[in-house]
Amino acid sequence: MNTSGTLHFLYILYLGKNSTVQMERDNQSFVTTFILMGIPHPSELSTVLFGIFLVIYALTLVGNLFIVLVIKVDSHLHTPMYYFLANLSFIDMWFSTVTVPKILMGLFSPDGGIISFQSCVAQLYSFHILGSTECFLYTVMSYDRYLAITYPLSYATMMSGKMCAILAGGTWLSGAIHSAAQTALTFRLSYCGPNQIQHYFCDAPPILKLACANTSVNEMVIFVNIGIVASGCCFLIFLSYMSIVRAILKIRTAEGRHKAFQTCASHCIVVLCFFGPGLIIYLRPGSMHAVDRIVAIFQTMITPLLNPIVYTLRNKEVKTALLRLKYHRNSIQIN
Repeated sequence: MNTSGTLHFLYILYLGKNSTVQMERDNQSFVTTFILMGIPHPSELSTVLFGIFLVIYALTLVGNLFIVLVIKVDSHLHTPMYYFLANLSFIDMWFSTVTVPKILMGLFSPDGGIISFQSCVAQLYSFHILGSTECFLYTVMSYDRYLAITYPLSYATMMSGKMCAILAGGTWLSGAIHSAAQTALTFRLSYCGPNQIQHYFCDAPPILKLACANTSVNEMVIFVNIGIVASGCCFLIFLSYMSIVRAILKIRTAEGRHKAFQTCASHCIVVLCFFGPGLIIYLRPGSMHAVDRIVAIFQTMITPLLNPIVYTLRNKEVKTALLRLKYHRNSIQIN
């Protein structure tokens, strides 16, 4: 074999070896399925937990759907405050739906925790768009209460139907942008090794731990992204309620002050229940899988359930609307 033939032969071997290595890398660089490890619990409690979570999920759907229907049917509740409350209930229904059915599947079947790569991407995006939209919506709701109490005479003009639609649409647009950034930063990396997610749904922090690359930059950007959104919303809500408290203290009648405080108290309760778990999970150093999963249960299951309870039991106008609906139904039955 002459020199040129030898070089050609070696070149072919080199290309063949490189292509083999590249094929091995390609085979390793893409995980087709993930396994959600679920909630840590003794196996004998699976049936009990399944029943508890199923009841919570059903009550969440029924309660929030009920609020949406009551607000839609009762014309007395066609105000900015209840327009945003209906949006909140709609989000909470889907916020639970994104995660809870997968929890139930994991408790019901040994293979229930398996999730495809594409489904994991969709779940992460859906979770963050709903969560961040709810975060922005709480800010808008606090601003609405600020205008209603501070500028009662011009409130109807300032919060027109068009303005409410713009603000609600803005929360969804902002949530979509935030979620797209979170999802892109998470799944732009290669996943070539372990596929067991130490969580009961696809979320950025536990997924990044499976990446076959240095994730420090991604984790920092995600931390800053969530930090800016959460701290910004919290700051604006805090400013709104500081102004609201000052305005309430200027109200001369005790009944007026009580009504204003009662209206704002409901909002404050759900805001604390929503932001508290989120700050613990995303904005604290380090990560403890068991703690994160327990706190996340409160965020994804308990908070959406509390919203309809708080807004119906503590809200006089909603309770009055329910009585009107009951009276109207009884009148129809009598006739």
